[in-house]
Formats: sequence, structure tokens, C-alpha cells
Amino acid sequence: MQLQGIPASPGRAGGRVVRVADAPGEPPLGPVPTDPDTEADRIGPAMSLVAARLQARADVASGDAREVLEATITMVGDPALLDNARGLVARGRPAPRAVWEAGSQFADMLAGMGGYMGERATDVRDVRDRIVAELLGLPAPGVADLSEPCVLVAADLAPADTAGLQPGIALALVTEQGGPTSHTAILARSLGIPAVVGCAGARSLGDYVIVDGSAGTVEEVASAAEARVEGAAAQQATWDGTGRTADGHRVPLLANVGDAAGAAQAADRAAEGVGLFRTELAFLSAAEEPSEQRQREVYDGVLSAFAGRPVTARTLDAGADKPLPFLTLEGEPNPALGVRGLRIARVPGNGADVLERQLAGLAAAAKETGAELKVMAPMVATAEEARFFVQRCRAHGITSAGVMIEIPAAVLTAREIMAEVDFVSVGTNDLAQYLFAADRQSGPVAALNDPWQPALLRLVRLLGEASAETGVPVGVCGEAAADPLLATVLVGLGVASLSMGSGSLAAVGAALAEVTLEQCRDRAAAACAAPDPAAARAAARG
Repeated sequence: MQLQGIPASPGRAGGRVVRVADAPGEPPLGPVPTDPDTEADRIGPAMSLVAARLQARADVASGDAREVLEATITMVGDPALLDNARGLVARGRPAPRAVWEAGSQFADMLAGMGGYMGERATDVRDVRDRIVAELLGLPAPGVADLSEPCVLVAADLAPADTAGLQPGIALALVTEQGGPTSHTAILARSLGIPAVVGCAGARSLGDYVIVDGSAGTVEEVASAAEARVEGAAAQQATWDGTGRTADGHRVPLLANVGDAAGAAQAADRAAEGVGLFRTELAFLSAAEEPSEQRQREVYDGVLSAFAGRPVTARTLDAGADKPLPFLTLEGEPNPALGVRGLRIARVPGNGADVLERQLAGLAAAAKETGAELKVMAPMVATAEEARFFVQRCRAHGITSAGVMIEIPAAVLTAREIMAEVDFVSVGTNDLAQYLFAADRQSGPVAALNDPWQPALLRLVRLLGEASAETGVPVGVCGEAAADPLLATVLVGLGVASLSMGSGSLAAVGAALAEVTLEQCRDRAAAACAAPDPAAARAAARG
């Protein structure tokens, strides 16, 4: 039997199935505690134990995995969660039920906000379930310690579980829920573990499977020998550290990073630079705006790993769906379509000052480290917005300024926008979300956000045509760049550089080295002419 899911992380592997245990579920409403104070006092120590276990994982992780774990640890220690749970105990709930209700309320609130905060709802539910299990004396939910190589199959995987996996032990991941831009998918790509998500019925498969993370298939086989033979057939990708096609066409392969540890890891994996430095990670946990000096310390840590090489920093991608205490806008009915990214610097308040201080900090860090700084703004829809941002960059001595292409309108006015900027970079995750009106964190519409959607590829083709006419390079920094086959299609569409999680660099570099530019163009034409994502993949392979 073979099941079809959504390709999430490329590669092919097979082995014995380990099914991930589900969370403990909803605790009972009673009995009412006879001593509410004593019952409430159980919650704090349980939270501390959960935080300590996650911290132990974070201490041995790096890059994207460490960032996700540390964000989860912050949620475990959230005073509001503790206070709300204690209040529910005072109203007659036992501690496990109180934590479950308090965590569920918080998660539902975040899910309703959508965007980045909607992504955090999964993290909160994971935290809730871990604390509940501790209070009930049950084993922690999720992935247990793995001692032998296996294929993990689950309804879904919490970010904390995925971040703690070790390549070589976790041979592949399969989940019944989730989409191609979920934390599970992003972390699997970062770790270089093949993964298929949104694969309905996966938990009903037998004890041995073969997972093809590029095709999105999960095939049941009869024995360990069959799985081992197929899994061993996949060769470890190698490349020489220079992105190019077989006929010598240069395509720089860059890394997506968020902190100094991730930058160091990317440099070790031969990234030719940074195509996406997510600067907002210096802001998200801050109660007030970090000082310019504090920002410089964060920026220095990333830029110093790539002295003499390009580092493209994205300015603060925050707003209503990534609320910050010092940049809060009230009353937006649809945060995903609200004031975020560059827009926040153009409304009354201190958003403009925040942008100015960030640009000053980035410029100073570039001067200090010798990195080739490029700066781009997120959520740009018009040429006028692009012009405004470039002017602000020039005022700080930043000579290379560009914008993210995440909104379909920016594709349709690409020539006008390119007349204002030095480069553009496509965020395929958000561009797909806005193109299909499909929340990228919503499981039921996950297939619409497949980066192989022909409509999305046709938009990228329009950008490639505008780039050829204007001479302004277009890069891709969305997760689509991490798919080796899709990377060749993107190059054929006119994309000049590709940026991805550093774990995908070797596979993409090896795939490009096997084809000529003309073959990339043939694949691109075939994929764009296809009627659906599966046909686009098949056409590109053919």
C-alpha cells in the first residue's frame, strides 16, 4: 500500500515504524480539590520540570532547533498561564484540568490571530499537554528517547519534539496533519530528515515503510530488509560549496538564519552567504524595544560569520499578527491582512523610529564585521513603499536595498518596484498564502500552499521575466528553495539565488550540478504548464 501526502523535506529513507504516542487528552472536571491552595501549588513545580527537560534538549541543539525549543521554554514559564491555572483551581478545578483549560484558552486565542501567532498555538498545546502529563504522573507526550534508527509516524509532531531529533536515528518523519510550512516541515528540512506531512491514514500503515520526501509518498513494505535496501539506495548529497549548473551558470546558494548559532552552522555547511536573516528574533521576547547597542550585538553575531560575503537582513517583520509590547496596534479584525512588516513604520506612533534604529544598528554591524550587507523590507505592495524604504536605507549609508515579494500585487507591478530597488527576494510561504487565500498553518487547506502549485510558479515566472528586462536580480528565500527538484525549476524561471535552511544546501547544490540551465528552463516550462502540483512534480522529473 502506498499513501500520498504533501512533500515537506526532500530525501528518501526507509525503516521500522515508531508511532508517536498521542497527548493524554482532556482531563476530567473533578474531583473538586479539598485543599485548593495545595492543589494549586502543584502547578509551578510541574512547569519547572517540563521547562528543565526542554532546556536539556535546547542545550545540545543549535540553529532553528534551538530557537524553537527556547521559544517553547518561554511559554512553559509564562506567568499568565500559571496565574490563570491557579485561578481555575480556586474555582474548583483539579490542577490537571486547570492547566488544560488555561492552556487551551491561550492556544485558541493565538490560533484566531493567524499568522506567526497562529503558528504558536501548536507550541502552547504541546506545553499544556506536557504539564498535564506531569501532573497526572503519565509519561511525557510526543517522541520518547530513540536508541535505534526508525521512521517516526504521528498524527502531528510538536516543534519541541521535532527540534530534538537526531538525523541518522530519525530516518524520516510522517505526519497525518500539518502543511509544507509547518514547524515540523521547516525543522525537518533544517535537520536534513526526509518528511511527508498531511498524509491521511499514515498511522494505519504496517511496521516497515519507505518515505519519499520529494514525491510525498509513504509506501508500506513487508520487511526490514526491503526498507533497508531502499533506504540505503539514497546517496548522501555532496557539492563543492559553489552553486552552479552543469554548464557553469552561477546560482549562489545561501542560508536562512535567525541568530549567531544558526549563522555559524550555515557557514560550516558551506553557505555562500545569508539570503534571509530574520532580525525580528531579537525583538519577539522583548518587553520593550532593544537598544541599538543590544541590536548591534545580535547583528554582529550573524554578520561576523560571513565577513566578506553577502548577508541579506530582513527588517522587523512584526505587527498585529506578531504583537510586540512596544508596537501594539489595537482593533485589527484580520491581522494577516493588517499592519505588519514595513507598514508598521508608516503609521502614527514610534514605528518609524524603530525602523531608523534598526537600520542604524545593521549599518554599524556591517562596518564592524566587514560583511556585505543587503537589507530588505517585508510586506511591500507598491513601488511607492519600495521607494520609501530605499530612501531610508540610503540615509544610513546602506548601498544595497531591496524588498520581499510576498503579495501578488507586488508581482503584477514588479517592473515598477524593480525600478526603485537593487534586488527583490520572494517569500514563497506568504506569497502562496495570499495567492490562494489559505492560511499556511491551517491543515484543511495545506495542499493549497504546496510550493509546486502551478499558479505560484507562474507568478515566479513573471518575476523572472521582469528581472531579465530590468537587470534587477530576483532571489527566493521561502522554503520552496529547499526542495532540490523545485530549485532547478526556480532557476529555470529566472531566479538568480536560492536561500534555505542550511541542512538543505548540499542536496540543492548537488541537484543543480547535475543539470544545465537549458534543462532547468525545460523543467520550469513543463511545471508551469501542469494542471496541479502532483502533475507539476511529475512533469519536472520527466
